[in-house]
Amino acid sequence: MTTEDAGDVLRGTTLEIYRFLLKANKPVGIREVQRALNLSSPSVVAYHFSKLEEAALVSREKGDYVVSKVILEHSIRIRRFIIPRHLFYSVCAIAVLLIELTIFRPNIINREYFFSTLATLIFAIVFGYEAVKAWHRGDL
Repeated sequence: MTTEDAGDVLRGTTLEIYRFLLKANKPVGIREVQRALNLSSPSVVAYHFSKLEEAALVSREKGDYVVSKVILEHSIRIRRFIIPRHLFYSVCAIAVLLIELTIFRPNIINREYFFSTLATLIFAIVFGYEAVKAWHRGDL
């Protein structure tokens, strides 16, 4: 199965279960996932695990499930945290903007300085918007 096909599987509850496994970073059982995500029955979890197994994203290990393939298309994993990649771009743009406004600020503001500062501000806003949108949409 290709990465695109595996990405198609990662929607809704299946995505929530996959994210839970990524964050747990250890073998997890069906009941543990059911309780943690407040799902209606173990069979629901088993169904989503079977979808993840078919996509080769998880595998069984001594009766529990572990992530066998990490897909983080729109995010970055740092230990147990999954963060939208646009958040890093936004933080970088804000840092550049602060440097422009403090260190590189000329005595007389010219067109070039104004344009570069405005462009950096726009980049920071766009990347921040994309990060928030990905976080709410669950595209992690």
